[in-house]
Amino acid sequence: MERTLFGEDHGLFRASVREFVKREIVPFHAQWEADGLVPRELWRKAGRAGLLCMAVPEEFGGSGVADFRYNVIVDEELARVGATGPGFAVHTGIVLPYLLAYGNVEQKRRWLPGMVSGETISAIGMTEPGAGSDLAALRTTAEPAGDHYLLNGSKTFITNGILADLVVVAARTSREEKPSRGISLLVVERGMKGFERGRKLEKIGMHAQDTAELSFDGVRIPRANLLGEEGKGFAYLMQNLVQERLGVAVSAVASCEAALETTVRYCQERKAFGQPIGSFQNSRFRLAEMKTEIEIGRVFVDRCIEVHDRGALRADEASMAKWWTTDLQNRVMDRCLQLHGGYGYMREYAIGRAFVDTRVAAIYAGTNEIMKELIGRAMGF
Repeated sequence: MERTLFGEDHGLFRASVREFVKREIVPFHAQWEADGLVPRELWRKAGRAGLLCMAVPEEFGGSGVADFRYNVIVDEELARVGATGPGFAVHTGIVLPYLLAYGNVEQKRRWLPGMVSGETISAIGMTEPGAGSDLAALRTTAEPAGDHYLLNGSKTFITNGILADLVVVAARTSREEKPSRGISLLVVERGMKGFERGRKLEKIGMHAQDTAELSFDGVRIPRANLLGEEGKGFAYLMQNLVQERLGVAVSAVASCEAALETTVRYCQERKAFGQPIGSFQNSRFRLAEMKTEIEIGRVFVDRCIEVHDRGALRADEASMAKWWTTDLQNRVMDRCLQLHGGYGYMREYAIGRAFVDTRVAAIYAGTNEIMKELIGRAMGF
C-alpha cells in the first residue's frame, strides 16, 4: 500500500540518511558489536550530516525542523539494516523533547548546540533496579540544599549510559507529597563528583548499543540544572512517553519489513526437494500472514505519526502502537528464523541477530503488559 506520509523534502533526507548508514555504519557494525560500543566519532559524523536533533531551533545550532517525520526516517533507516548500536533515537527522540519543552533559554544555549553536533551525547535515567515500569516508585532522591540538590541513588538499563555527557535523571525531590507528585527532572553532567558509571551490561542482543548502570553518591546538582518546575517531573515523563512509545513502534514495523524482505529472498533462493522452499504451501501461507500483518501495522503507525505531528496522539493510542507492533515484531522474527531453518540460528545471518535484538522491544519504554493496562484504564476500567 502506498505511503502518503512523506513529501519531496523527506525523500531527499531519506536518501542522505540511507547513504550515511551505508557508508558510516553498515561496514563497521559487526566490529562495534564485538566492542560493545559505537565510537564517539560516529556521533560527530552524524551531527555533521544533520541526523541529530533536527527540531532544535536555529538560534541554538539546529535546523529548526519540528517535524517528527524526520526522526521517523532516521529510525527506519537504522532498523532497515539492523543497526541497533547507535543510540540516536534516545538522543533525538526521547531526551531532546524534554530540553525543548522544559529547558530555559540558558539551558538550551548550554546543551543544545553540542547535542546537534554530536559532541554532546545524551541519555535519560528513569529505570531503577527496584522500579522499572512503576515510575512512581522511584527511590533516587535529590534533596534540596540551598542553591543545589544532593543526588543519591542509582539507575539501570540506561541506553548511551557509557558515552553520555548529559543524563536527564528522574529523582524524588520531596517525600511529603503523593509519590507521583514529588518527582523532578535534573540534568547530570559528565565529570560531576559522585557521578559514576557502573558496568556496561552484557545483553543477549543489541551488543553494539552501550547499556549501563549509573550511580549517584552525593552529587551536587546546581538548581540551574533543574528542568522545568520542581515536582512536575512525573507529569513531564507521562507527556513525553507518547513520542518514545511511538518511536519504538516505528522501528518495530521497519524491522519487520526488513526481516520479511530478507526471508522472501531466502525462500526464493533456497531449495529443498528440488524446488524453492517458498513454493511450499506452508511457506507461502506464513509469508502471506506476515505480509498482511505488517501492512496493517504500517498503516496504523503511519496514521499515529500524522496525528502525533499535530500534537493530538493520545497516550492510549501510543500504547496500542507500541505493544501491538513489538508483539508482531517478535512473532515475525520467530517465523522468519524458522523459515531460514538451521541457518537462521547462525549469527552470521541477519535474521539470527534480529531475533535476539528484537526480544527487548516488548519490555523497554514500558512493558507490553503495562501498555495494555494503560489502554484498559483509558477505556474506563
